[in-house]
Amino acid sequence: MPITRRRFVQGSLAAGAAAFAAPSLFAADKPAYVPGNYELVYEQDFKSDAAAKDFVFTDPKAWRQTEAEGHRCLELFGKSKYAPKVRSPLNIALVNDLEVGDYVIEADLRQTGKEYGHRDMCLFYSFVDPSHFYYTHIATKTDPHAHNIFIVNDQPRLRISEKNTDGFDWAQTWHHVSLRRTAADGKIEVYADNMDTPIMVAHDKTFARGHVGFGSFDDTGLVSNIRVYSPDAKKSAAGCFTAM
Repeated sequence: MPITRRRFVQGSLAAGAAAFAAPSLFAADKPAYVPGNYELVYEQDFKSDAAAKDFVFTDPKAWRQTEAEGHRCLELFGKSKYAPKVRSPLNIALVNDLEVGDYVIEADLRQTGKEYGHRDMCLFYSFVDPSHFYYTHIATKTDPHAHNIFIVNDQPRLRISEKNTDGFDWAQTWHHVSLRRTAADGKIEVYADNMDTPIMVAHDKTFARGHVGFGSFDDTGLVSNIRVYSPDAKKSAAGCFTAM
């Protein structure tokens, strides 16, 4: 059955405090772009101590709920003890019990690591299992392994972007990110701050449906104000990862 609008509130990770600037909050009733037949199928602002129970992690010990100057977030604060079968990101938090085919993902993200070319945060989507999924790597500079759209298809991640910018300046602040996916034509568009012009575009039909999530290849960061819109969502467990 289709999933109706809801907020999961099932459990928690250990909460921690962090002294970061408050995010620019985006009103949940004013999404950047949502087709008329899409519903809000998942939202999370982390105000409940139980919010982190919504997620399946590559390593739960690398994540915690955090209060950042009065606003609640999910924080990736350490490196996950996780060894994927093929070369792919290490730090992943998937929304459990939610599978979508066409969707719009919106979230506020903040990178908290040091500055270097591959300084990143990632969005994961159409995630079938740990060796089959797409991800978007938003980083300071683009190269074959950074700031691109990638596919992991039982082999090391492969860049599939047709278009992308030279890089993205995370600075020390929050950014609003939107990802738009349609399975029929395989289109993937990624927007950051500017919701009119994508920073990345790709077309690929390999994976028609799957789970969505957030994280980083091997850095740290914060996630808040998650919203997922879809016309075809269904309940489906995301499975689990095998930690080192």
